[in-house]
Amino acid sequence: MAIFPRPVSPKSAMSDLWSYFRENRPHKWPLLGLSVAFTWVIIWAFIVDANTNTMPTRNQIFYVQSWDASRSDAAIILQQKIDLAKREAAIEKKQKEMQGVADIFGIDWKKDEARNTARRKEALKQINAQLDARLAKAEATERSGPGSAQSGAAQP
Repeated sequence: MAIFPRPVSPKSAMSDLWSYFRENRPHKWPLLGLSVAFTWVIIWAFIVDANTNTMPTRNQIFYVQSWDASRSDAAIILQQKIDLAKREAAIEKKQKEMQGVADIFGIDWKKDEARNTARRKEALKQINAQLDARLAKAEATERSGPGSAQSGAAQP
């Protein structure tokens, strides 16, 4: 059958390749350099992809405060007020950082900040009023008698 080529020996294949490279062609070296560079880019991409996100993430440790089961409702509410103040301070600190980033990128944030600060202060005022009411109720319950109220659970 004339359709299939004859088997080629490795010696004749190498001599054919060598004769091709010996010919003086002006585009031979730039194309060779381009093909080598393209091949190495593909190999480099596979190496980078193989090493990306393959390591397991570090275990995250969550520390939980343990509380005494016999602590009073007033102590719980006072801790909630302290935690709320800490949270607000952290939010304000983060907001200052974000405002600095917004200034760098030229984003106008002052009008939105004034509106959002007013809303947050109003919400904080309502939350503190609610916590104060619960605190007064818990302290009144504790003063009236330690056995008359459930201990260890905040009442809504």
